[in-house]
Amino acid sequence: MDQGLDINDSNVRGYQTKAHLPFHPDGSDVVGLLSLRKAKAGGYSSIVSSIAVYNEIVDRYPEYLGILYLPYFLDRRGEETPGESPVYSSPVFSYYKGKLSCRYNRGYVESAQAKTGRYLSKVETEAYDLMDSLLYDENMHIDMMMEPGDMQFVNNYTVLHSRTVYEDYEEPERKRHLLRLWLTMPNGREIAPDFAMFIDEKTGKAGSGGIPVRDKTAGGIADKMR
Repeated sequence: MDQGLDINDSNVRGYQTKAHLPFHPDGSDVVGLLSLRKAKAGGYSSIVSSIAVYNEIVDRYPEYLGILYLPYFLDRRGEETPGESPVYSSPVFSYYKGKLSCRYNRGYVESAQAKTGRYLSKVETEAYDLMDSLLYDENMHIDMMMEPGDMQFVNNYTVLHSRTVYEDYEEPERKRHLLRLWLTMPNGREIAPDFAMFIDEKTGKAGSGGIPVRDKTAGGIADKMR
């Protein structure tokens, strides 16, 4: 739900606002959405195949592929624990054990720049501009209005999702409301260490199950439950 926060605040996450959300994946194998209420206007859900985008780059702009395989810093947007870095690194594309994965979130790369002092070069910016031009090509993505009761499940490694800006109702009981579910799949792929948001403490391998339970997160949940 929109919490009236500003997306330009680097410690605010997109789902807390009604602003346009650029294409991105979430940090789990699969992300699910359940629509409880839709907005007064706008708020379309958009999805695009990151594999189709990759193939377009291979066919038409192969000179940018090497750049998109390099790791870049992404902002944790205030979800780091005390002492943890406010950013982590990941490439846009990762090919590991025969499978291609994509993690593209330009907004989080740009907000990480102020925290690290590491800014995209001219050619890196060109590569990101190319990604955006393909993602927002009307022939590449689809838009849908999620009606109450609709559910959506997408593979975070091969599909990027977005949301258009929306106008909401004034009454709290009528405001746009979706529930999100992050899933770790029993047949989920193994991802490269440099593509992971974290390393699983139990297995020592790249984690793919969203954000681990931490004191900060657990405390917030407990406070809400009370």
